[in-house]
Amino acid sequence: MPSRMTSDHLAVDAAEPALVASAALVHGISIEHTFETAHRLPQLPGKCTSLHGHSWRVTISVTAPGLGDEGIVVEYGALKAGVRAWIDTHLDHGTMLGTGDPLIEPLIAAGCKVFRFGLVPTLGAGPQDLAVDLAWPTVEAVAVLLGRMSAKILAGLPCAAGSRVSRVVVREIHLNTAIYAPVSAR
Repeated sequence: MPSRMTSDHLAVDAAEPALVASAALVHGISIEHTFETAHRLPQLPGKCTSLHGHSWRVTISVTAPGLGDEGIVVEYGALKAGVRAWIDTHLDHGTMLGTGDPLIEPLIAAGCKVFRFGLVPTLGAGPQDLAVDLAWPTVEAVAVLLGRMSAKILAGLPCAAGSRVSRVVVREIHLNTAIYAPVSAR
């Protein structure tokens, strides 16, 4: 009896390699990063109206229909360095708040790092422009923000043709996860 392997819901008999060749497959990599950031969600009922922090974990996946000349989708080190530098500069050990939050001014006056969601863009694109249409720093909105940031970083790196950020998973604690990914073409 031939052995049976599964990969991404595709069952393949080891004796039938033509099944793999006929399936639409992509190459992919994933990187992870952790950071510490506070937020609050005064628009929601419950305990999240209070300022509180989390140990956040983000996993960013990049896919491409084929490998580049170097045999890679994108170089791990370059992607990790760009993503980590952006997160560490703008989010880590800071506070994420919606633009209308009254805590913004006192925190800035105290010298705290504040990342504002829903801030109307001013002259010159800044990092907060990536969250202009995201009113509050929910886990879902943070996933969108980090997806946009990752796509911008990827665009500046040498990578395989057709490379794209295909999935962003954000965990605010080990129990709560938000996923940002394109709609499946099924």
